[in-house]
Amino acid sequence: MSTLEADVTELAERYDAGNVDEVGTEELDTLEAFLDALDAGEIRAAEPGDDGWEANEWVKRGILLNFGLRDIQAYEHGGVTYHDVLPLRETGDLPERGTRNTPTGTVVRRGAYVGADAIMMSPAFVNIGAYVGDGTLVDSCDTVGSCAQIGHDVKLGANTLIGGVLEPVEAEPVVVEDGVSLGAGCRVTSGFEVGENSVVGENTLLTPRIPVYDLVEEEVIYGRLPPERRAFIRYVESSVGEHDLFDGGAYKPAVVATHVEESTLEATEREDALRDN
Repeated sequence: MSTLEADVTELAERYDAGNVDEVGTEELDTLEAFLDALDAGEIRAAEPGDDGWEANEWVKRGILLNFGLRDIQAYEHGGVTYHDVLPLRETGDLPERGTRNTPTGTVVRRGAYVGADAIMMSPAFVNIGAYVGDGTLVDSCDTVGSCAQIGHDVKLGANTLIGGVLEPVEAEPVVVEDGVSLGAGCRVTSGFEVGENSVVGENTLLTPRIPVYDLVEEEVIYGRLPPERRAFIRYVESSVGEHDLFDGGAYKPAVVATHVEESTLEATEREDALRDN
């Protein structure tokens, strides 16, 4: 256990027991060191393990401590006064790493990590505890929720929502692994994992409550899209079936997953070339 983890865990135990009567210099120093480590990507709210992705509970508890132990204050950003317990993340370190964020609405909250050579188009929002890997595109009107884990060289199409899972602290994170391309309007929520190098069609909803019909392995799975799949939303007949309220029968959403076609990979490679030049 690192010194930082030990300090955060001890402070969380005191807070849970109601033994933090006053937030002094020692407590604030712990919270600041914790946020600095999140900003730098030195610690993460979730990491891959031997049995898949796992939440780092102590990190999520540290995030919650910042809301529990800090007071709401007035901050200034872009000539606008807003009220929160934390200021926005400083972004002066981004250009030296080749990362760019466009003006008028690109918001990165304190405690979020953004990697090198990434692009964030306005308006976009990256919440506390989120991790955005190197070379990833966060397009216009995108939201990356608290503690969401986005890999390297990922493309988040415009108006994409990546849900956040902060509580309970043991809950599985939302994960989009390396090389994934999500079409415009996609939604990934509730601890769903998108396997690496997959390509997901626009307006597809990925959540553990919707089945994934994997035509490669010929099985129905929940909560994860396997690596190297091309996925898209389809509607299948509901168990409700025929009903007076549903003319022609009732249907429910499902996700169909097939092999990533060579033409699809070539198209994403062309997008990479255009963006790099």
